[in-house]
Amino acid sequence: MRILKVGPALAALFTASLLGTAAFGQASLAAPDGGAYSAVSGARSAAVTRLRGDVDRIVRAMGGGAIRSAVLVVSLDRGDTLVSLDADVRLAPASNLKLYSTAAALYFLGPEFRFSSSLLADGPVRAGAIEGDLILHGTGDPSISGRMLPSTLSTFNAFADTLLSLGVTRVRGNLVGDGSYFDEDWIGDGWQPGDRMEWYAAPVGALSFAENMVTLRVQPGEAGALARITTSPATRGMAIQNRVRTVTSGSTSVQFAHGDSTIVVTGQVRRGTSGATRTMPVVDPADYAAAALRAVLEERGIRIDGEVRSVRRAVDSRVGGSPAGVAPPPRLLAVHLSPTLAAISEVTNHVSHNLFADALLKAAGRAALGEGSFAAGGRAVQRLIDLETVIDPATLRVDDGSGLSRSNRVTARATIALLELMARSGAWSAYYESLPEAADPRGLRRMYDTPAARNLRAKTGTIRNVSALSGYVRSADGERLMFSVITNGIPTTARAKDAENQIGARLARFTRAE
Repeated sequence: MRILKVGPALAALFTASLLGTAAFGQASLAAPDGGAYSAVSGARSAAVTRLRGDVDRIVRAMGGGAIRSAVLVVSLDRGDTLVSLDADVRLAPASNLKLYSTAAALYFLGPEFRFSSSLLADGPVRAGAIEGDLILHGTGDPSISGRMLPSTLSTFNAFADTLLSLGVTRVRGNLVGDGSYFDEDWIGDGWQPGDRMEWYAAPVGALSFAENMVTLRVQPGEAGALARITTSPATRGMAIQNRVRTVTSGSTSVQFAHGDSTIVVTGQVRRGTSGATRTMPVVDPADYAAAALRAVLEERGIRIDGEVRSVRRAVDSRVGGSPAGVAPPPRLLAVHLSPTLAAISEVTNHVSHNLFADALLKAAGRAALGEGSFAAGGRAVQRLIDLETVIDPATLRVDDGSGLSRSNRVTARATIALLELMARSGAWSAYYESLPEAADPRGLRRMYDTPAARNLRAKTGTIRNVSALSGYVRSADGERLMFSVITNGIPTTARAKDAENQIGARLARFTRAE
């Protein structure tokens, strides 16, 4: 974790980046050994014919009817197509879409890119007090949590250390969470209403904290009074509507829901009971982060006179400068730098973390098109495909970065083209290392005791009736192969995953010398 106290040079650099002068990491386009991908069919040797027959039988064994499967296997070293089954059919990819969102982020931002989260004073500092608001501004970092940092609160504790070192013990204004660097559409198109209360559907904003998940504990208060609601991590001023009454008889019954901008808790809790607890996604990520920071600061003796509020739109943001004659821009106090994009991408694909992937898609949209939205991220993916492959980008529909949306569509051919272009890009090492490895307990926990073990690297994909596996594997001869297997309409994804395992193992056994 990096917290930087801000001097004039860093403050100038920060301001310039907000005004749109940040550099983009352009990928190197050096060709890989053996040449580039082409759609030319592989020579019909006996070995290739047997491979095609085996894969065809594996796919057919999944069943027919509504089941649609696409398979494409291409040699990265030779450029020839070894297996092609419905490779141009547009199918839902599930989490295979993370191959696209991480690729776009690595391509447009570069593996060494780090997100910044900044603390700013919107007013002068006099006698240990900020005479105005304290602003927490985010640029899309999804990693401010205990997953990649020493603890969930380590960043905010470091911010408190910085304020205290500057002699600040009071904020006379509000504590503002500014998430305006991305848009305010935190939920992806095509996400199912039933998913909204689950961790994998956490809202995606420019300012995130604790993976935008909070645990609410509802405990009885005085008879007839409202219940007490506390949060973990602790917050002060988080937007929660408390409609839970304390009763002396009857059962405890508490419901948790999302309002337009707040969590709404209703029902009743009986005295003498432990109450009710629920872990759920927050509604407003910037509000949550600011409320958590306030709790940390006040615990450390830094008083906040005002309220917690959030900024969703750039037009309402004070960060980035003010029009001439209005007010001086906020003073930058400290900056937290995230782990590298390479490290974040590895977590994204190994854990199949939806929030991380969606944040990376929005970041790619902001870098490539100046707009941090799902729609711009989707266009950034299409631009990448258009710039670096012969695939028609119109064959893709990218509505989010995680693959949770059921309206996403890709083809096996587009996925192979993406795998090939990343193999010849400057982000190749980071991209390859981000993919889980077969038979690795920390990665792809499948294909043990097969030639694919600790050989095959691939991204999985699973939503209802959808399964996918796409990535790289070395054949028995050491030849590098790219493969994509996508199945839709499968009644049980376990059947599809068994087929994927068989195909992966068969590719690892493949030799042209058969």
